[in-house]
Amino acid sequence: MKQKLVTALALVAVLGLLVLFASPEYRQGEASLAGTPAKDFSFTLDGKPVKLADLRGKVVVLNFWATWCPPCVEETPSLNHLQQHMAPLGGLVLGISVDEDGAAYDQFLRDQQVVFPTYRDPSAGIATSYGTLMYPETYLIDRRGRIARKIVGEQEWDGPELIASVDSLLNEK
Repeated sequence: MKQKLVTALALVAVLGLLVLFASPEYRQGEASLAGTPAKDFSFTLDGKPVKLADLRGKVVVLNFWATWCPPCVEETPSLNHLQQHMAPLGGLVLGISVDEDGAAYDQFLRDQQVVFPTYRDPSAGIATSYGTLMYPETYLIDRRGRIARKIVGEQEWDGPELIASVDSLLNEK
């Protein structure tokens, strides 16, 4: 009887994992989001209030992250490289941190020498409006302000595949 119970629990766990991996929140590059307008939000950039819509005409890599998220920390250097690649071509990495601890956030920016603009949203309201459940989560937004791709999880942003994806958006007129 005990063995049957253990077997049943194992099957339920496997089924749960299959459902998780098949759910839209987990999949990379959801086709359902491609072409939809990116949700507008207000934030501060270089000490001035702006909206995401103000960045139309630029390709935006919108990255939701936190200092307490190990995969977020791991991908930061490649996001720095991506920012350096994109900036002269009309692109921008925009990091939205959900950190509640402002001191930890500021220390992280210094320690990691973050070169892309970031905004701390301790309420996580912006991430929630995008349906973000896991960190890091990133949206590639084209020059018209439309979502081109959603990417969940840590990435090598300076790797050839993602550079090619970003470059294709940067080359669109």
